[in-house]
Amino acid sequence: MKVPLLDLRPTLEELRDEIVDAVTKVVDSTRYIMGPEIDGLEKEISVYCGTKDAVGVSSGTDALLLALMVLDVGPGDLVLTSNFSFFATAGVVARLNATPVFVDIDPDSFNIDPESLRKTLTEMDAETRKRVKAIIPVHLYGQCADMAAILAISKEFEIPVIEDGAQAIGAECEIDGKKRSAGSLGDFGCFSFFPSKNLGCLGDGGIVTINNTEWADLLRLKRVHGGERKYYHRVIGGNFRLDPIQATVVRVKLPHLNNWHLQRQNNADHYNKLFAEAALGGKIRIPFVEHSQTLQNPHIYNQYVIRAERRDELQSFLAENEIASEVYYPLPFHLQECFLHLGGKEGDFPVSEVAANEVLALPVYPGMTVEMRETVVEHIVQFYQS
Repeated sequence: MKVPLLDLRPTLEELRDEIVDAVTKVVDSTRYIMGPEIDGLEKEISVYCGTKDAVGVSSGTDALLLALMVLDVGPGDLVLTSNFSFFATAGVVARLNATPVFVDIDPDSFNIDPESLRKTLTEMDAETRKRVKAIIPVHLYGQCADMAAILAISKEFEIPVIEDGAQAIGAECEIDGKKRSAGSLGDFGCFSFFPSKNLGCLGDGGIVTINNTEWADLLRLKRVHGGERKYYHRVIGGNFRLDPIQATVVRVKLPHLNNWHLQRQNNADHYNKLFAEAALGGKIRIPFVEHSQTLQNPHIYNQYVIRAERRDELQSFLAENEIASEVYYPLPFHLQECFLHLGGKEGDFPVSEVAANEVLALPVYPGMTVEMRETVVEHIVQFYQS
């Protein structure tokens, strides 16, 4: 049986007519830049995430970039972030001619390790620490980083927090005994509507969630070249507008998002059961999820990521049997060619390096069948028992 890593057709078929109708209305309106679809989505996302405001932007990457621009990050500045993420997390820092400072990850959640974050800051001298303009924790694979600890460090050192929630819209955690959503915890929450995300559009799109009214106004100003009125520019910004066609698609999908989260969670639970029955010992490790009795979405499984012995051989074996998988991510930031000038070398971030050699994402999308998941696990068992 052929099993794709992701198939968007089941959710598309569920909503195709509604999406086509909504897109047609935008086309017929001839309002193709900004407008009511953007305004409506911003209100709906702010309610969903539990923030005062949200600002639609052109992509998840640009959401991060724009948040950094609002904080006036530039040459000579430092931004602390996870060493193990999609390239955009660190790339946006470098694009502003600032310097990313990498921090190792927790071995269970794959998210930035708060103790390593604190150690990195405390080992800086006072002058260097003054140059740190932001911390970017990443809610990797659909599970929130340890935000209680990160926010405590942020408060102690007076450093703003930009949440990279590209893979985690709707994921929840507990802060002081209260349920909180990704994007409502730091100073900025940055999300992607890339089609592979749990809440995806038909191309590129993103949004920034925020509680600070002054910064929200600045986000809106900078996304239109810094112009408060046409051809008059108070600050320097860029073209970071969200397309209204993409916004209307996200609006159609948003009411279905929690159900799709549930389907992914059920798929993950089924995988966990199948792996437990397979009794593969330490050859694979299922995803870690922070235990909670109160959270509906402690993990939304944008990716179901296992740790696997002989990972590359396993991936090749699965591919030979028409089962797709993916490595998110094969090379930590400190070993990427474009960051070698920062002096990183093998052994500097051991937890990230081990993860890069072991992680493997299996199909977990809404609409995949029981037989598909059984086929995936059967072939993994076959690989290790052969």
